[in-house]
Amino acid sequence: MRSLLVALCLMAWVCAAFGQELYVNTEPASNMAARSLGIRIENQGFFNPNFKNRTTLEAMFGASGKLMLHGAAYVSDFYQPQQRFEGASFYGKYRFLSVDDVHRHFRGSVFGKVSTSRNPYQMQELALEGDNSGVQGGLVFTQLLHKFALSASGSYIHGLNSANPYGNITGAREAIGYTLSAGYLLLPKKYENYNQINVNLYAELLGKSNPGYGQSYLDVAPAIQFIFNSVCRLDLSYRTPLYNNMLRNSANMYLLRFEYNFFEL
Repeated sequence: MRSLLVALCLMAWVCAAFGQELYVNTEPASNMAARSLGIRIENQGFFNPNFKNRTTLEAMFGASGKLMLHGAAYVSDFYQPQQRFEGASFYGKYRFLSVDDVHRHFRGSVFGKVSTSRNPYQMQELALEGDNSGVQGGLVFTQLLHKFALSASGSYIHGLNSANPYGNITGAREAIGYTLSAGYLLLPKKYENYNQINVNLYAELLGKSNPGYGQSYLDVAPAIQFIFNSVCRLDLSYRTPLYNNMLRNSANMYLLRFEYNFFEL
């Protein structure tokens, strides 16, 4: 019981201090607590012109204070009339830099992702969230300044042919991804206990380019996040293009996610 109370108090402090780093559309350089497990269920969708949506089930594990691992499975009707299992991905992030101070810190991490998909190749965007098979690697840096956090990332994506008779990539096989995310801890104004609801506001810029093809986009994605009892969170976001000349599913897409975390496994 004592260990459980210590874990809850620690997580309450983490959520209160660093909740503004729990970005909705991107991952920060910081990791979840060591020996902890998180479960996410997420739904994304759009009207184009009919309603289409994808559900993602994701498990996250804090292997250590520096290493975090994710595994995800995807189900959608993006490429056919009915919902079906379309693929899976594995993600890993290693924190190599930590500069800590009172009410502020700076983090740097390297991340990688591998994804397999059974979908046909129809879009110009290489997306490893169920759409395409491929590999990705990149860097992310996050700066926390009291209630405000800023994060930026850059990555390289290499697309692979999918397990589908029409899955051979005929366009760009390489892409560059880039993001800029800002988060602000709106509530509570003063932290008193772990039962308080945390409210975080986010604004994220999400971009991607296909070198040599003249195809790119830049989206803005405002979001709001609620953290309950320091162990579960609810995210809501909507992304829309600032600039776009790429055929893709991700334009004008909502995101709804619920996450629950287990600590001190």
